[in-house]
Amino acid sequence: MIIGIIGAMDEELELLLKEIKLEKKENKASMEFNCGELYGKTVVIVRCGIGKVNAAVCTQVLIDDFNVDSVINVGIAGGIGKNIFPGDIVIAENLVQHDMDTSAFGDKIGQIPRLNTYDFKCDNELVELAKKACASFEKNFFTGRIVTGDQFVADIEKIKWLSEDFGAVACEMEGGSIAQVCYLNEIPFVVIRSISDNANNGAHMDYEKFTPIAVKNSTNILENMIKIM
Repeated sequence: MIIGIIGAMDEELELLLKEIKLEKKENKASMEFNCGELYGKTVVIVRCGIGKVNAAVCTQVLIDDFNVDSVINVGIAGGIGKNIFPGDIVIAENLVQHDMDTSAFGDKIGQIPRLNTYDFKCDNELVELAKKACASFEKNFFTGRIVTGDQFVADIEKIKWLSEDFGAVACEMEGGSIAQVCYLNEIPFVVIRSISDNANNGAHMDYEKFTPIAVKNSTNILENMIKIM
């Protein structure tokens, strides 16, 4: 079993790359794929870069060139629910791309035209493993819909819209495209995010302060999860 682990930024993977027993590195599509053993499992760890296109390219390379059996996306996200605070964990049950808009043709915002699903559902087994990992770490965690778009959302009205129209609990910039590529390739996946900021509860100015805490939390959850896989 080979697990692909994707983060968008160096800081999201820094702690993991210190732990991996590195066997080789390969550069593809201007991305560095770190292959080796992590907590007793065979993994490929890669920084995809920020945004949906980078994330999609990275995921397809993992599937085609590294033959991963599953994909885990870890990192930080903005919280949407008022009860979600920086440092909390959100495990996606499904993902929607909120910036996909063909409503002029009668589609619901978020619907990718001519695709037979509205949301991309995470693998149930991986979700349950992530929940067990969170419980063992004794961190506050939430499950639900994460929404993705090529936008850093800091506007309270936009966050309210994401909550009301999509039922989202968090927003970020890569997970939805990773989910779409995995869906098209029939590869199980899960997206796990630690909250770095939340405009809904007044923490929208705390991104820089909470990012290191959020990264550590998501890394610890992933460590626990891989160990029980």
